[in-house]
Amino acid sequence: MGTYITRRLLQSIIVILGVTLLAFFSLHLGGDPTYLYVSERASEQEIIETRQKLGFDRPLHEQYLSFVVGLARLDLGDSLRARKPALDLVFERLPATLELTLFAMILSTLIALPIGIIAAMRRGSPLDGGIMLVAMFGQSVPGFWLGLMLILSVGLGLRWLPISGHVPVLQPLFTGDFAAAIGNVPEAIRHLIMPGLTIGVFSLSRNARLVRSSMLEVLSQDYVTTARSKGLAERVVITRHALRNALLPVVTLLGLEFGFLLSGVVVTETVFSWPGVGRLVFNAINQRDIPLVLASVVSFSFLFIILNLIVDVLYVQLDPRIRLK
Repeated sequence: MGTYITRRLLQSIIVILGVTLLAFFSLHLGGDPTYLYVSERASEQEIIETRQKLGFDRPLHEQYLSFVVGLARLDLGDSLRARKPALDLVFERLPATLELTLFAMILSTLIALPIGIIAAMRRGSPLDGGIMLVAMFGQSVPGFWLGLMLILSVGLGLRWLPISGHVPVLQPLFTGDFAAAIGNVPEAIRHLIMPGLTIGVFSLSRNARLVRSSMLEVLSQDYVTTARSKGLAERVVITRHALRNALLPVVTLLGLEFGFLLSGVVVTETVFSWPGVGRLVFNAINQRDIPLVLASVVSFSFLFIILNLIVDVLYVQLDPRIRLK
């Protein structure tokens, strides 16, 4: 196991370098970013001095190599706008994004599992048809449209939930203020429900359909028929024999799920004015703040890789027939 984890971490370095390479050169496709940091009336000498000061006068490959060397030292440079270390700015916003992403993942998993199982057990019934119809709608609706509809109906119309704002839980938890973290939970959940649904509805719908199809396949296996023929209660057959095997494809998908949800936070955080990394990236892209965008990309890539590694290990624990090679 240790060898496998070490090999995966080494492979992860190559993945992160590949991601940063694509992001770095993509950000420079728009031309010389120096002009974004000088006034329209700046003289040619001022433009040259600014270009040299920001390091944009060097060839792109030299700039990228400098970035890689800085990455090895966990120094990703300063934000060109905020004049602060880019990685510090990402870490300041990361707890809010993690709260939103984890909430969406937990919400989608907790809802998808039972309704997927119920749909499989009631196969062909009106309840099964209704669940699948809602799941298809959830996969079809655009996230930004759903977010706006929730704001208009639940937030502004019914006034049940706040349409913006953020109550921190992870931030006080990281600083050791457990009382504040626990005290903030109820209000934090109220602020998380609408953006969490917006970002997680696609995953919820997809997971529900996946659980249903996986359960149907498992329920048709001989060992399940044998368990039923022994007179075991249906609840026991489902929980002890069918559910564990049915969860294998769902667990595999959860690792990718986190990356998918992270990719959706840019739009969702902008719609709900959520103070996370997604909104930070959105503003940084608009401002061509290259160090800040790269710091965000590296952080997201690292989180995605670590979670996939955890999922791989968990997958082996769920199915001992699988061995890591």
